[in-house]
Formats: sequence, C-alpha cells, structure tokens
Amino acid sequence: MGRMTSYVWRVIVTGLCFAVFGVGALVLGLLVFPPLLLVVRDEASRRRRVRAIVHHSFWSFFRFMHRMGGFTFEIVGRERLGRPGQLIIANHPTLIDVVMIIGLTPAGCVVKEALFRNPFVRRVVQAAGYISNDSTGAMIERAAAALRGGDTLVMFPEGTRTRPGEPLAFHRGAASVALQAATVLTPVYITSDPVFLPKHRPWYRVPPTRPHLVLRVGEDLDLEPYRGLPPPRASRLLNDWLQEHYTRALGMAARYNPAQNAACSRTTGTTEGPRLATTDRGVTTS
Repeated sequence: MGRMTSYVWRVIVTGLCFAVFGVGALVLGLLVFPPLLLVVRDEASRRRRVRAIVHHSFWSFFRFMHRMGGFTFEIVGRERLGRPGQLIIANHPTLIDVVMIIGLTPAGCVVKEALFRNPFVRRVVQAAGYISNDSTGAMIERAAAALRGGDTLVMFPEGTRTRPGEPLAFHRGAASVALQAATVLTPVYITSDPVFLPKHRPWYRVPPTRPHLVLRVGEDLDLEPYRGLPPPRASRLLNDWLQEHYTRALGMAARYNPAQNAACSRTTGTTEGPRLATTDRGVTTS
C-alpha cells in the first residue's frame, strides 16, 4: 500500500471509528443501560455491571481501531491494574487514552464536566458513576470517597490532553486524592509515535505514518513520605515530583523505538519523592 493510499485509508478509518463510537455510546445509553438500571436495584451492583459493559465495549472498540489499521500498540504490565482503592494516574497524549485504560480494567474515572452534557456519552458516564471535574473541591471529595469504598479510579493529572511540543502541566487534584484516600498509587505512561489525535488537531489530520501506541504500567509509588506532612504542602510536593518524574520517564521513552520497548528502564525519585521502576511483565504487542 502506497504512502498516500495508507494516509487516505487512515483518515477514512478514523472518521468511521468516531461514528462507531458515537453510535455505540447511544445504543448503550438508550437501549442497554435503562433496562439494567430498572432491573438491578442495588446501586453498587448496577455500577459494577455498567462499568463491566463499558470496559468490554472500550476494549472491543480499541481492538477494532487497531484491526482497521488505525495504529499498532503495545501494553506492558496490565496485570497491575484493577485493585481495590487503587488510584491510576496517566499522562494524556491522545484522545483515546481513557478508552485504552478503561478497556484494560473496569475502573471508575474522573472525566470532563462537558461529557455530562454530550448527547452521545452522557448516559454512559452517568450510568457508570464517573466523576465530573466541574468543581475541584467536590471532585476531590467524591474521588476520595470512591477510593475509600474500594473503587479503582483513573485520573489524568493534566486535566486535558497534552499540547504537542509543550511541557507537562500537572494539577494538584490527583495528588490530593492520592494522599487522602488511595491504597496504592499506580502510574501509567502513554506514548504515541507519531502523535495521534492530540489536543487542538482535527481528527482528519492523521499522522503521515501509522502511529504506534505504548501503554506501560509502572510500579506502585510510595506515598508514606508525604502523608506525614501538612496536606497542602504534601500535595504540592507530590504533584511537583510527579510532574518532574513523568517528564523524565516520557523523555526516556521517546528515545526508544517500538522494537526496543521491551528494554527495561529504571528511574528514581529525589530525596522527597518515592522510588519507581518500570518492568516488562505482561507485554502485549500488536
């Protein structure tokens, strides 16, 4: 397949996938979830079932995009996702990051408030019990309560997708939630080479070559050094350390090509930060 033919095909595939995602969300929101919510009366049980459906639907959609030629991918360490009280944090380079992570584990998620007004997905996020980021204080309170209740929760400390070429900018919300209520804090590092569906780029401007997505689950981070500090200082220090750590970790990842992603990289924090190591257990390469 020639380069131009491949490019045109990926534009078509990307547009088709947007349509499939929207139709799928409407079907779930209008036809699948309403009967389930009526039949299953226990709120916790309903939420678990809805999240399981979303989980399987997202993974099927992600695989559909891959099989249609939208991208290749590699996943490392997925077995470390999905534990009670686990806060999963991730950088946010592409539009489908949440699809990847929720496709790997039926977790809760902090999402943009605008999704609760989106006619295609609002019934899905409501039925799944996802948490809106409309108010920082309320979001932190609801997220902490979810973790204390045994949920697994996904947060993106940037709050929005990374702007290509600009430095990471983390907000303190995820650090505050982690220190208040997380049993474990697990980092996820996502890279896309070349960049795919980034912020402020129309969906039809696909990269010139098929992107390779890598999702790597890191080792749990030790929060104890921060929990003895006053809360505002603790969340600020942890947030600063996480931003610096992700900047270093993603900078190292960018120096490896997809064929080298099986190599292990180890980074350590500063004297005020926890230690972290990435491993290669559970690699799935497609």
